[in-house]
Amino acid sequence: MQTTRTTPSRLAKRAHYDAETIHPILDEALFCTVSYVLDGQPMAIPTAFARKGDKLYIHGSVGSHFIRSIEQGNPVCISVMLADGLVLAKSAFHHSVNYRSVVIFASAEKVTDEAERMEALALITDHLIPNRWDDLRPTTDSEMRKTTVLAFSLAESSAKVRTGGPGDDPEDEHLPTWAGVIPLQTVRLTPIPKEGDKDVPLPAYLSGPK
Repeated sequence: MQTTRTTPSRLAKRAHYDAETIHPILDEALFCTVSYVLDGQPMAIPTAFARKGDKLYIHGSVGSHFIRSIEQGNPVCISVMLADGLVLAKSAFHHSVNYRSVVIFASAEKVTDEAERMEALALITDHLIPNRWDDLRPTTDSEMRKTTVLAFSLAESSAKVRTGGPGDDPEDEHLPTWAGVIPLQTVRLTPIPKEGDKDVPLPAYLSGPK
């Protein structure tokens, strides 16, 4: 949704407000940063998350100062960024980054329905490691009692995207300085087994491409 808070003050043409742009960015990013203000002090906490429909879920310990600070509905700003390339121009001023980002303005809704809480935890786990949840031992009642799950609406959110090469000044085009894009990619490397578990076979969902 486009609001005064989701409308960028610069390069507004890069902004997008449609779910078709926003959702894939959230689904690819592994972590988000939750920013809020507590007693006049700005705070920002990186955390794992997952999306389902128009909701974003995070979780934390019931004793977490961070969770307790926002679970009552204090406003937060949630951001994610995917860096796709370093853009090198012939001038330092025109260097840039190709990126996809999302900013969300919302307030936490504490999830109390047990089925939704369990589903959210499964979503977060499988968002980080696809198909992992079903391979784990069942979650205990004690673990669930110690865990808070929070949901945030995506209603007030926007994406911002940059693609393409550098935009050099015309008078710099003739300079013999290399310009272009260095692509960036996050790659999952070969899993390293826990010491003492070397005889446990690597599951198929960890050995294939992600």
